[in-house]
Amino acid sequence: MNILLTGGAGYIGSHTSLLLIDKGHEVTILDNLISGNSKLIPNKAHFLKTDIADEKKIKELLKKKKFDLVMHFAGLVKVEESLLHPDKYKLNNVDKAKTFVNVCMECGLNKIIFSSSAGVYGNTSVMKKVNESSELMPTNPYSKTKHEFEKYLLNLSKVKKIKCIILRYFNVAGADEKKRSGLVAKNSNNLIKAICEVATNKREKIVINGNDYDTQDGTPVRDFIHVTDLAEMHTVAAENIDKKNSEIYNCGYGEGYSVNQVVLEMEKILKHSLSKEIGKRREGDITYSVADTTKFKKEFDWSPKYNSLNYILKTALEWEKSFE
Repeated sequence: MNILLTGGAGYIGSHTSLLLIDKGHEVTILDNLISGNSKLIPNKAHFLKTDIADEKKIKELLKKKKFDLVMHFAGLVKVEESLLHPDKYKLNNVDKAKTFVNVCMECGLNKIIFSSSAGVYGNTSVMKKVNESSELMPTNPYSKTKHEFEKYLLNLSKVKKIKCIILRYFNVAGADEKKRSGLVAKNSNNLIKAICEVATNKREKIVINGNDYDTQDGTPVRDFIHVTDLAEMHTVAAENIDKKNSEIYNCGYGEGYSVNQVVLEMEKILKHSLSKEIGKRREGDITYSVADTTKFKKEFDWSPKYNSLNYILKTALEWEKSFE
């Protein structure tokens, strides 16, 4: 297949590009490199530096090359930033994305896999997994933009203008085991990235944002999925999109780990304790977020390869050691 990836120089997009290329697909990456990193672009990928709202450049690309589908990763992803700049998030995650999809449809590219977020579910009941039919209650501007764009795509699919597969990510972590890609964001709020930075003396301490949540140990619970398994879910979805209707799927493992459990697991790997402190809760954070992943596994006959918190942490740590 010939596949176009927006935001392909980012964390998840680059891992997906690597896997697609490993499986023999042709990959073109479209990225403005504002948050993406050119070092993560695979050597065998074609690359166009541009914004998703640059209609002229995108039309030129789509007239020159025939793509089977597009994977849309591009967008802003920081919850705290979205609270400070909601208009910026709507512009990038909704308005520009609509412009891009409209150009794609105009040029005959009408199959899309969209990167959404478990944040659309909001603050779910403690100890209850969410499935794709669960109530949607996004609590911050970032999650609201994901929900809004989901609705836009689904409405287009209802009138047969596009076919879309929407993947709702839970907490993505880890790195390519060959150390070809990983998370490079500076001052990241990603828990496992922060832990690895402390473990490699790049950050002073881990700040645990709140220990008064209604969970077993007082810290929030998350469903962590290895980024390579998530890339595999994209690849499987792409290879089967012609056989499917437009659908939404959760992307996680269906297992929850608290922030404290994650820190303790890394300390076991390192065989020493890490510097940490309890901070205030972050606005927009939720208590418990764990996926029911039955739908994707059943419909695609798929099972994860890297369902291990220990493996997720080890690959993230090895990447952090190698990346300067």
